[in-house]
Amino acid sequence: MRRFLLGITLIFSILLSSCITNKDVVYLQDKGTPVNDSLLVKELSKPYRVQVNDIVSINVKAIDEEVKKLVSLFNPTEGTRPAQGQQDLYFSGFTVDLHGNIKFPILGDINVLGYTIDEIAAKVKDEILTKYLKSTTQIFVTVKLAGLRYTVTGEVGGTGVFTLFQDRVNIIEALANAGDIENTGDRTDVLIIRQYPQGQKIHHIDLTDVAALQSPYYYIQPNDMILVKPLKRKAIGAGETATQTLTTIASIFSVIVTTYFLARNL
Repeated sequence: MRRFLLGITLIFSILLSSCITNKDVVYLQDKGTPVNDSLLVKELSKPYRVQVNDIVSINVKAIDEEVKKLVSLFNPTEGTRPAQGQQDLYFSGFTVDLHGNIKFPILGDINVLGYTIDEIAAKVKDEILTKYLKSTTQIFVTVKLAGLRYTVTGEVGGTGVFTLFQDRVNIIEALANAGDIENTGDRTDVLIIRQYPQGQKIHHIDLTDVAALQSPYYYIQPNDMILVKPLKRKAIGAGETATQTLTTIASIFSVIVTTYFLARNL
């Protein structure tokens, strides 16, 4: 009988410890990790550098009426219907090829691999002024990424490939757009697979720690893959809340007690 009670106590202890608590689901908790404000600003200001298969939108404008006619040649889609979504941007934008080049009207191939958006704008402007206009001519070149595309899979409300038309998106916003992490998802070790010129790298971030704000992976980049692993407690099969766990305990207890007395009376 003593062994029987000891076994039941052990099972109950395991199930009760498997409950999902606030510490498992609350974002950006104060875990005593020092937060350096200067480091935070430094990381948030880090610019994105264009990679292969990125799509950029480039628009050239001028104030002078005579110059407007010339720069319109660099905007072949000008006057057509504005891009309404990712599909339109795919056809009207400029895709970075495997060599890091975009095929720009009149200018031909321009290498943009590893450049920031501002650097690409300056490069295009310099090419136009050097080859076709006076250096003092006022023209304005606007460059934007054609949406921030990323993938989310694992323990989230809705897996899939998403595109947000924003210049900057943090990982919590990206996950919220995918239905947020389920209660059974591990927020302490979210994986980010990021593209680099030399290949892919896997990074880890703890979203339950406020120190995540300082992580270089807090803000996602185009083509990131975000993977949310299940909590180890999920494999045990207990409930997510105390009520669900107690219900599971009651069911198991009922089965064990019934089996015990039936076996005893045989």
